[in-house]
Amino acid sequence: MSYLIKLHPEITIKSRSARRQMTRCLTGNIRTILRRHDERIRVRDQWDSIRVRLPAGLSRELTATIEDDLARIPGIQEILAAEDVPFVSLDDIAARLVPLWRPLIEGRRFRVKAKRRGRHDVTSEDIERHLGSALLHAAPSARVDLGHPEVVVPVELTNDRVQVIRARWPGIGGYPLGVQGQALALISGGFDSPVAAWRMMRRGVKTHFIFFNLGGPAHEAGVREVTHHLWARYGASHRVRFLSVPFEGVVGEILRSVPDGLMGVVLKRMMVRAAGRVAQRARIPALVTGDAIAQVSSQTLTNLGQIDAASPVPVLRPLLTEDKQAIIDQARDLDTARFAETMPEYCGVISRRPHIRTDAQRLEAAEADFDFSVLDAALEAAVTTRSDRLGEPARALGEVLTVDSPQALSAMHAPCVIDIRAPAQQEAAPLEVNEVPLLEIPFYELQDRAPTLPRDRQYLLFCDQGVMSRMQALHLADRGLEHFGVYRPESR
Repeated sequence: MSYLIKLHPEITIKSRSARRQMTRCLTGNIRTILRRHDERIRVRDQWDSIRVRLPAGLSRELTATIEDDLARIPGIQEILAAEDVPFVSLDDIAARLVPLWRPLIEGRRFRVKAKRRGRHDVTSEDIERHLGSALLHAAPSARVDLGHPEVVVPVELTNDRVQVIRARWPGIGGYPLGVQGQALALISGGFDSPVAAWRMMRRGVKTHFIFFNLGGPAHEAGVREVTHHLWARYGASHRVRFLSVPFEGVVGEILRSVPDGLMGVVLKRMMVRAAGRVAQRARIPALVTGDAIAQVSSQTLTNLGQIDAASPVPVLRPLLTEDKQAIIDQARDLDTARFAETMPEYCGVISRRPHIRTDAQRLEAAEADFDFSVLDAALEAAVTTRSDRLGEPARALGEVLTVDSPQALSAMHAPCVIDIRAPAQQEAAPLEVNEVPLLEIPFYELQDRAPTLPRDRQYLLFCDQGVMSRMQALHLADRGLEHFGVYRPESR
């Protein structure tokens, strides 16, 4: 079994030296990925294509897996499954070709496309006429269309060998991974950031990942899963790094020191500031984000410019002009949408009246009271994981006690409700619980204060959607504080 790998057209128009470099890189990437399945697989650069030969005896399931892998390697435009046999006669080629292609051309317009190398008694036109006639005789409902065929039947004759294509399917195109340098992608697990990272990978950029954790182990587990999926399917030829930065303390400092309308932009500035430092240390020249113009208030052109100003390296935005639905559609194609659809929406700060045209002076004033040692501490506490280890089974996060009615609450032994919303939210919509103690501890203070609370009570965390409270309870349980649960009244 063999395959002909056709290069992305943008590779073929490069200078001879650039094309040679890219083809060698693509050959190496294919070899790295396929030899995980069988060391006997051979991959050879043929200048205008790459030949992949499989050893005899591979199972149908493994062959299908290899074909799927080829379709997801950046730099490949098309994969052709080929049968390479001695050239005996045109009738012999027709006998091999007709059973393979008759079902594909029935009722459709087709043409035979022949390529010939070496000295032969027949021309390419002779081959096309002979094989086209044989196919037309076998499939009377088909018709020949040389100008606009629906199906092209390829045949290649090289010296005394003929290559009959039994099937063909598209690759993802782009450039071979690694030929365009490196970037560091900010990833959150939603629809946008995995698609943005994939677009960079498809253009040949070796893409590392940085995650700013706002929700404890439950949040991180979901983002690690989608990152591993993206890397394993589209970038496994190169190991990259996944950096997890605990950012709850930074969020808490923003909520304490930054005016309400600027909190969202300042949070993004802190993220790109931190990511830029990581990139500089690793000699990575650019950041990548999933921002799209005007998708949220922090993504107006003015605010994006102010966010960029905080980064010491350029910020690239592959999705800048995309519609949200187009991004979601591509996420479904990449099979990352299923992760986003089950990922809780976790926003660190929510401004009631966000500024959509923030200026530099306001931001400088807003950040003047920010304690940057908190940001330094977050980076010091960051944990790096190799991409090939992201798929290792994580410790089970378990479940937490959830109470959904005042009656159940009052029936518990020594319950206490903790409202973990930000002070502005607590003030705007006060929580009422009858005959049960109520504490107001914003979520960004909870992890520090929880160990000091008496352990003879069952504490139930409350927030508007129940997402933040569950994540915080899981985070506390991960630290051994298992007397925390969630209060999620049905009426809210």
